[in-house]
Amino acid sequence: MNRALSATLTLLLLAVALPADARVQIEHWTTQSGVRAYFVETRALPIVDVSIEFAAGSAYDPRERAGLGQLTLALLKGGSARFSEAEMDRRIADAGAELRDSFDLDRAGFALRTLSSEAERKLAVDTLADMLQSPRFASEVFEREKARAIANAAEAETQPDHIAEKRLYALMYPSHPYGTTATPATLATISREDVERHYRARYRAAGAAVTIVGDLSIDAARALAEQLTARLAPGGEAALPPALPATGETVRVAHPSAQSHVLLGEAALTRDDPDYFPLLIGNYILGGGGFVSRLMTEVRSKHGLAYSVYSYFYPYAQRGPFQVGLQTRRDQANEALKRVQDVIAEFMARGPTEAELKAAKQSLVGGFPLRIDTNRKLLEQLAVIGFYKLPLDWLETYPARLEAVTLDQIRSAFARHIAPEKLAVVVVGAAE
Repeated sequence: MNRALSATLTLLLLAVALPADARVQIEHWTTQSGVRAYFVETRALPIVDVSIEFAAGSAYDPRERAGLGQLTLALLKGGSARFSEAEMDRRIADAGAELRDSFDLDRAGFALRTLSSEAERKLAVDTLADMLQSPRFASEVFEREKARAIANAAEAETQPDHIAEKRLYALMYPSHPYGTTATPATLATISREDVERHYRARYRAAGAAVTIVGDLSIDAARALAEQLTARLAPGGEAALPPALPATGETVRVAHPSAQSHVLLGEAALTRDDPDYFPLLIGNYILGGGGFVSRLMTEVRSKHGLAYSVYSYFYPYAQRGPFQVGLQTRRDQANEALKRVQDVIAEFMARGPTEAELKAAKQSLVGGFPLRIDTNRKLLEQLAVIGFYKLPLDWLETYPARLEAVTLDQIRSAFARHIAPEKLAVVVVGAAE
């Protein structure tokens, strides 16, 4: 019966989505424990999606114990004071629910999808609440998950894409927590007591945000948020140090891969930066717009140096990366890198054209409804608003703020945030 429920959920999700022109009405409050809560009521599906996130991402790991945050998150699913790991898994399955963990530089947490019917919802939410507020951290689960994390880290260190990204972040953030990456050595130093201390320090109310989307009344949503957070310890708000742009450096790493992996990057953009929309549109033109972007046109279409080339901004609490990447034949790595650098320099010098700006706006504004056309997508957007304390009208004003961007704003925003001479460069699998 549980498999049938899951299959039914999947079919419903494939068949039904939020109306593309739906206006998003966000309810917001603070729970009694001090957690920020956000709710959007949607009745199209008999489903409730819940996200809870904490300021517990990898940036909060001690450098010598990098990997502690992700290991702690994994161990939260390993049993609670009331339920063993197997019992928790069974309860989630019996509810026909789905539980996913999420982790990045800033955030750590879970997303729960459950049926909105009272019995199933209560079973799923009760299990998640117990997992978050009274974890067991059983010794046998700790040893198993630690061994798994070490094995995964060791495997990743053989992969050229992981090597390239690790080296790039170390160059972009040489003295900042964003540049720290877990290794087998740092994971090996972590003890069960370290995990418990990290949980007590980071899984607290003030640094948390709960977001709820779905077939639920506002009163039921308030009760759900209280159930998830009532036993969290107070406090937990923490500010990361500023991430300052580093001096550009080029690193070439020998690797037997068939292709060279080329990455460029620089610490550039925070979540609340007023230049967010000019940079978003500018990057669409530069390298985020697929086949219509300048990088793709120059590197792939004109010169055949790569199958794909991209650029993006990824904003965080502190300056997140502007990153450019491609893969190419080893004997073409230097030429491909030069082409990328030339395109960036040209874009910085002259900016986009009116035609490029118009096309970018049409694509981004026209595609915006697809970013919130399902409960899950809407939950992801709402989680960002909640965690980073963005304005409640962020989604409502998003298209208009895109439309308002001018050519001068794009040029000046890029000048403020990107210095081509400070772009870190990593080439893994470089030609001799």
